[in-house]
Amino acid sequence: MPMEARMDQKDRQIVRALQRDARMTNQDLAAEVNLSPSPCLRRVRNLEKSGAIRGYAAHVDEAAYGLPVTVFVRVSLARHTEEAVQQFEAAVARVDQVLECFVMTGVQDYLLRVVVADLPDYERFVRRRLHTIGGIASIDTSFVYGVVKRTSVLPVV
Repeated sequence: MPMEARMDQKDRQIVRALQRDARMTNQDLAAEVNLSPSPCLRRVRNLEKSGAIRGYAAHVDEAAYGLPVTVFVRVSLARHTEEAVQQFEAAVARVDQVLECFVMTGVQDYLLRVVVADLPDYERFVRRRLHTIGGIASIDTSFVYGVVKRTSVLPVV
């Protein structure tokens, strides 16, 4: 979303409602945010067009899907040249098990959120996917054994 095209409070209400239930009808959305249907739909379309709403997705239970193990992987690169960074980022973008990759400050350069079926599957991921990228100085792994909170609904601003 361009910097000059900021969301107002009504847009944020619409976004939060859609984050809770993207399948709600425009009629229900309009009622929830206190707008008539036509202006509500116009605002939704403008949010989509501006890129503020990037798309809609189903939230899937990883365990039910067959990938019950979530792993946070911290990666440090051996070199920080433009070529090494681009190679790593392009390679990680192609790995299906990596759901998110963040560039970090601090000791590690990247934080990956990875899903796998089990421990042997994680070992295969490291040996066949991460190690083949090259240029990695270190890999530090933390396994998730419980989730306290998970949401995609942004806080009220």
